[in-house]
Amino acid sequence: MTVIRSAVLRGFRGLVAELGGDAEQLVERVGLPREALDVDEMMTPLASQVALLRLAVAELNCPDFALRLAGRKNIAMLGTMALALKACSTLSEALECAQRYLFMHSPGIRLSLETDPYGTPGVVALRNHVPPDDSRVHRSIEHGMGFLHRSITDLAGEHYGLVSVELPFQPLAPVAVFEEFFGAPVRVERPSAILRLSSRVLELPLRVQSDVHTRHLVEALLAQRLPPGETDLLAPRVRAVIQQLLGTAPTDVTAVARMLTISPRTLQRRLSNEKTSVTILLDEVRQTAARTYLTGSDMPLTQVANLLGLSEQSALTRCCKRWWGYTPSDMRTGALRNVVAPTAQQSGSQ
Repeated sequence: MTVIRSAVLRGFRGLVAELGGDAEQLVERVGLPREALDVDEMMTPLASQVALLRLAVAELNCPDFALRLAGRKNIAMLGTMALALKACSTLSEALECAQRYLFMHSPGIRLSLETDPYGTPGVVALRNHVPPDDSRVHRSIEHGMGFLHRSITDLAGEHYGLVSVELPFQPLAPVAVFEEFFGAPVRVERPSAILRLSSRVLELPLRVQSDVHTRHLVEALLAQRLPPGETDLLAPRVRAVIQQLLGTAPTDVTAVARMLTISPRTLQRRLSNEKTSVTILLDEVRQTAARTYLTGSDMPLTQVANLLGLSEQSALTRCCKRWWGYTPSDMRTGALRNVVAPTAQQSGSQ
């Protein structure tokens, strides 16, 4: 049975009351406890949540109920994961983080960043993996897409470069209602549930203040809670270990394997199966941390190099040139941000 955190019901009680209904009666009719309306961490059946949205639409005669409910939420609904997302440097990093840890909100929800289905240059597709052929979940898809939009808005700003919204069904409410909510064209009866974004927005600095230390701590906590079994990817755990060791201890295969209590050979084999390695993950962690230190602080470059576990400042310079084609000093003057981070308004106009 697929479950989801009761945080998805945030705002439900107030919205139902405004529409003249009884929220407690509605949740009881679909088999949910009343307490689910007021706590976030209760794991409840996803099927019951789906049934609740359908019931609310019918009983309250409100065809856009799911969208209205999404509009009452913000990224804080994701709990611990929201802290990690807010501490990312760019939207691309935040989406990658969400893809890794969204299971904590619900194991049945998955996102993926893909090429644009229409092949439009400069556009990428953020796909919400849902069963589009099941009409019972349409209201749940509306709510999920609305909340996804709200979350990105919280991270990247109101004009974050949304090109269009794709829905795999015809909504009950007029399409104009959805276009007003999203601030972008909405296309219905499409193959998948997708937000199409300007690719440039992925490298925009998030509007919230990045805190690399908070992100490292929260991701380490989240990695420890990854579900066991065949679906358990090792790469997020390795990344979290590297983040803990970076700048304070060796980050080679042997050291990482020791922290994970597995053999170096097993570590290398499993990462190879996931198309990555300790070296690749170490480089990714360093790049993320370097961007934060260089664009968000004025600490000496020798200290930045030390925090990244690099032997000397010249090694930092070589890494920056390889990652972005700029020196650390260029980063400090904003040269890189001027190239890859155009204004949100420009991104949204494409």
